[in-house]
Amino acid sequence: MCEAHAYLRKGEQDELFLENVDRVELHEQGLLLENIFGQRKIIKARIKELALVDHKIILEEDLEEK
Repeated sequence: MCEAHAYLRKGEQDELFLENVDRVELHEQGLLLENIFGQRKIIKARIKELALVDHKIILEEDLEEK
């Protein structure tokens, strides 16, 4: 399987945001993540790191006003 779990980095801790993500898409409100079960979440964040061997997507909140 090629899914990854998405984590939101808060300081030194990574908090689970969404499991089994198989799609990440740019959205007018930030990033749209969708998992294999069709669950979707939108977050105003940017990708900090992709650790594909570990199946991790690390997100960092985007606090800048656009």
